[in-house]
Amino acid sequence: MGKINLTALRVRQTAINQFASGKISKLPQWVNVVGDIPPSEALVRTRPPQHQLLRQRVKTLPGSSQPQVVLEVEEKRRKSKKPSRLFQPVHIRYEEDELRTQFFKDHPWELARPRVLVESTGKDHENYDWSRLRQPGKRLDGESVVQRQLWLLNNVPDMTKESAYDLARREFYRLRLQEDIERRVAAEEAEATGAQFGPKYLDIGMELENKEYEKWKEWAKLQSQIFGQRAAALSGAPELATESNEDTAGLDAPESEAEQ
Repeated sequence: MGKINLTALRVRQTAINQFASGKISKLPQWVNVVGDIPPSEALVRTRPPQHQLLRQRVKTLPGSSQPQVVLEVEEKRRKSKKPSRLFQPVHIRYEEDELRTQFFKDHPWELARPRVLVESTGKDHENYDWSRLRQPGKRLDGESVVQRQLWLLNNVPDMTKESAYDLARREFYRLRLQEDIERRVAAEEAEATGAQFGPKYLDIGMELENKEYEKWKEWAKLQSQIFGQRAAALSGAPELATESNEDTAGLDAPESEAEQ
């Protein structure tokens, strides 16, 4: 075993010795504070607390007619850790993480939509009521589906994860379709009043793709000609020789028939 390094515990005494020897002109401001509140001298490291994943559900228990709030604790699988990772902080999990992973796995293109991450107070979530999907001041996105599904699981009696997911997605699709219709109608009204819009992003992308395709066709033709010339040079152009023989044979045939 290596020698225990106690340099951090002796930092105050080191500063005092340097001041007494004249190495530093004045004592640091933290010397008295460290003297009043010294660092811990416990040399035995303890394992970090193991966090459990809690789920809130509203269920109708056997023998009762009214639904009750039940807290479910997920049993964490014990995995053997390497000695180097034994004292690392434990990963904190939330129930939203699984719901979020499932939604964006089924809807990967939702991650490509721009999102606003800036909050005015940092407590905007306190003003949201997830008994409905659309929230004032918040754009409709995948996080809305996740929070709506979590609210259904925590407040609706005997609600399963799949049923809550289907219900939240149905509401999400309906509102997204409504937004698309509103956007299309707004564009048509603007064009009717004289507004002119430039080409769409899809049209620009198709134009760029067509240009690259034409460049590729020219490059492919050039490469085909180069390969054909190389093959003819290596083989001695036997195909050209056979074609010339056939042409000469065809020209000689009428003369021989005329002589006969």
